[in-house]
Amino acid sequence: MSDDEGNAIMSPLLEVEDLHVEFRSRGASVPAVNGLSYTLHEGETLAILGESGSGKSVSAQAVMGILDTPPAHITKGSVRFRGTELLGLPEKKRRAYRGAQIAMIFQDALSALNPVHRVGDQIAEMLIVHRKVSRTEARKRAVDLMDRVRIPSAAERAGDFPHQFSGGMRQRVMIAMALALEPDVLIADEPTTALDVTVQAQIMKLLAELQSEMAMGLILITHDLGVVASVADRIALMYAGRVVEEADVNDLYARPAHPYAEGLLASVPRIDVRDRQLTPIKGAPPNLVAIPAGCPFHPRCPRARERCSGEIPELRLVRDGEGAPDRSGARSGAPPRGPHRSACHYAEEVSDGR
Repeated sequence: MSDDEGNAIMSPLLEVEDLHVEFRSRGASVPAVNGLSYTLHEGETLAILGESGSGKSVSAQAVMGILDTPPAHITKGSVRFRGTELLGLPEKKRRAYRGAQIAMIFQDALSALNPVHRVGDQIAEMLIVHRKVSRTEARKRAVDLMDRVRIPSAAERAGDFPHQFSGGMRQRVMIAMALALEPDVLIADEPTTALDVTVQAQIMKLLAELQSEMAMGLILITHDLGVVASVADRIALMYAGRVVEEADVNDLYARPAHPYAEGLLASVPRIDVRDRQLTPIKGAPPNLVAIPAGCPFHPRCPRARERCSGEIPELRLVRDGEGAPDRSGARSGAPPRGPHRSACHYAEEVSDGR
């Protein structure tokens, strides 16, 4: 392999660096995303995990270029796709990337779909507008896409309206629309919200299969630790607009290095451990108008010390990927294990269980 080929393989599809987003209203500003950075490679699944209000969905909208401005403002940062800076591009050029290179699945499929248009026509419209194909050809491809996402009787269902589909089937329609232009990056924003457990598993399995088949980079935005366990390669855990821990999924589950991750794992029921008492995280996420000084998690942290209330911890290396647990059952072609980073002053103590 030549150096150029090797560099092409290692170069990330998407790079987000020091992204800051705030909302302004009546002279006040609320920081929703505060210094977010991550990279996504071809064939990789990155889970961005966090509670409601942590900034994960806002960050995805910033990457897509669909924030309502005003009141939202990107005050700092960089978003690069295959090395091209997207922030600051004229809207016409930005639109060329949206859908064709980077696509997004929204969490509320019923609201995202037009209620008065047949689903087949809505999928076909993507192809007519972006690929300039005939309406007949676009309709045929729409049926093929519906069949690809496992919608039974796709040819007949293409003539139905969104309200005639179940929640799980509507989400499949959204996936078909997102894949219509064969994007390199797919952002799935809470794709299993309001679905029952069985349908959640089906949707996640479908996304994993399609991601592997198309070698896309997949960003999975969720608040559910259980959803990402068997799908993601890496996790970026957000709290109050910041990434507080980033690690290989198995490494984070086995040896969390931030008290927030430790608390989340302690509050999840496990079928392999009997008579285990669940320990909730005390308190509530901070008001973004008045984020606590120092570490934003310190008012809820059982390990907090004086330093935590006065000094903001940087996201720093705890250990490299060599020490991470093996990925039993990892996807074929999954990227190598990456470094484990934590924004905690006492990350080593947390990781070692001290």
